[in-house]
Amino acid sequence: MTAGERVQPSRRVAFAVLEAVREDDAYANLILPRYIVEAELDAKDAAFATELAYGTLRRLGTYDRILAIVTARPVVDIDPAVLDVLRLGAHQLLGMRVASHAAVGESVELVREAGHPRAAGFVNGTLRTLSRRSAEEWMAQALEKLKGARRLAIEHAHPRWIVDALQAALDAEGRGEEIAALLEADNVSPRVALAALPGLSVPASLVEELGERAEAGGVSPVGVVLSGGDPGRIPEVRRGRARVQDEGSQLAALALSRAREVQPGERWLDMCAGPGGKAALLAAEAAEHGAVLMANEVAPTRAELVRKALAALDPAPEVLVGDGRRFGRELPGRFDRILLDAPCTGLGALRRRPEARWRKSPEDVAELAALQAELLDSAVAALRPGGLLAYVTCSPHLEETRGIVVAALERHAGLTALDTPAVLESVAVRPLGLGSGPAAQLWPHRHGTDAMFVQLLTTEP
Repeated sequence: MTAGERVQPSRRVAFAVLEAVREDDAYANLILPRYIVEAELDAKDAAFATELAYGTLRRLGTYDRILAIVTARPVVDIDPAVLDVLRLGAHQLLGMRVASHAAVGESVELVREAGHPRAAGFVNGTLRTLSRRSAEEWMAQALEKLKGARRLAIEHAHPRWIVDALQAALDAEGRGEEIAALLEADNVSPRVALAALPGLSVPASLVEELGERAEAGGVSPVGVVLSGGDPGRIPEVRRGRARVQDEGSQLAALALSRAREVQPGERWLDMCAGPGGKAALLAAEAAEHGAVLMANEVAPTRAELVRKALAALDPAPEVLVGDGRRFGRELPGRFDRILLDAPCTGLGALRRRPEARWRKSPEDVAELAALQAELLDSAVAALRPGGLLAYVTCSPHLEETRGIVVAALERHAGLTALDTPAVLESVAVRPLGLGSGPAAQLWPHRHGTDAMFVQLLTTEP
């Protein structure tokens, strides 16, 4: 038996995910399913690989601090592949409670398989030391002398700048004391939610069909929440009549379609439609009331995903490929409703994209904010007088949300912010406690959704 054969396939898969994320900027949620299939893992091993990969990526900052204490050296001085093995071992010992002999032994074999046989003794000694104390004891040492945001960053495994940004967003609502609860919610894997597309699928029927595996959504009237299983095997999902989509994302789309009565013949635009979740829901809503949706996406590959998302509708809406900033110039005053789901840092979806928190930087915010402002200006110009515009981001960062909207209101004299919380409260299946607005901010710890920001806007008729 070779060294490689002594490594459990699920651990090898998790290591491959960390390696791809580190070397290729891969997205764990996209590559892990493929690796699981290629390794022919059964359900139990697939679940182990998923928790090992996601859990390690999610708590990277915390484990790095503890490993720096154990090894008495900065983690940047450790070979990246060896460090990935140590991180996986740390999660097994501190986050999964795997038996120490299995976590240590297989980590040693894994580092050999990864081409670093000389590091086997280092990995063995480090993880054995780690196994001699509890997770609580190591955390207490890691948090010594840390206070405020620095302490929260290590305790809840978020970069300090993200902790500060989330704190500022909560403070703006008078909810600053909820920061720990928010950070904790970011570290809990969310259940899979489906959107039953109106006219094509019925939530109650979908729940009945799935039985104990599903229940009605907690906030969205078209939502269904799964307790487990592969959603891709569900017939309605395979036929495109229901789609995997966070309930917060569902509400953001429904805020635009249900804010006011739809008049037959209305023209709608999804300006940044990829990968197509909100576009599919809007298209279904539009078809129900005689409106027409046009979808646009700048990236050809993502535009193809939008086409696939809309394929279940007959006729399928038109999908264009191009920069959304052109609409204000080329089609001024043409659309009755526009969704601008703006490119953003994605800080509102950290719970389902575990590596994203370590990939983003404060510099990304300024670059994206400039693009968001330009896209919003284009959307305002493309909106029919008196039309409805939804500015949406999957980020609560104030510079991507309130800051963008306030600046746009100052630039466009006829632009008005509508009471978006009131609209969302009227759409949701339960009270959301969104406050007075005019913008609406959803939160993982309060609503069980991604942290979606929604602001409805209109222009003078």
